[in-house]
Amino acid sequence: MPSFDIVSKVDSQLLDNAVNVTKKEITNRFDFKDSVVVIDLNKKDMKINLETSDDMKMRQLVEVLINRANKQGISPHAFDQTKDGYPSGKTFKQEILVRNGLKQDDAKKITKIIKDAGLKVQTQIMDDIIRVTGKKIDDLQEAIQACKQAELSLPLQFENMRS
Repeated sequence: MPSFDIVSKVDSQLLDNAVNVTKKEITNRFDFKDSVVVIDLNKKDMKINLETSDDMKMRQLVEVLINRANKQGISPHAFDQTKDGYPSGKTFKQEILVRNGLKQDDAKKITKIIKDAGLKVQTQIMDDIIRVTGKKIDDLQEAIQACKQAELSLPLQFENMRS
């Protein structure tokens, strides 16, 4: 029986590359000359700690980081920017979490979207993966299209397609 998995994960090596390219670009930019800029990637917790001299530079730094990550193939939706930056002494700090894995609520939303599409497929939530099975590959492809058109603010990948 054909099946595929819906996952939401970020390759840590691509994220590391994006952070390194961002560091290199920021050191070469004129508007960041002689200012404090710290970009620290914590691969274990999947978070990026940023530190700049003021709020405006922080927004520019986040924009550069997201653009570079997008060029590496990481969706901008993978970055959770819900925590606002905060002043700390003479610097401005912000923590950006990188979404890795589907939360239970998000998995339920995706399952509901597929069920509401009226397709002849079954969904099964397995930890942070959703397995979709059906009798025809065409039904599975329609399920993928339904997920893509749903405009979820999640970076979804469709992998492990089996027929």
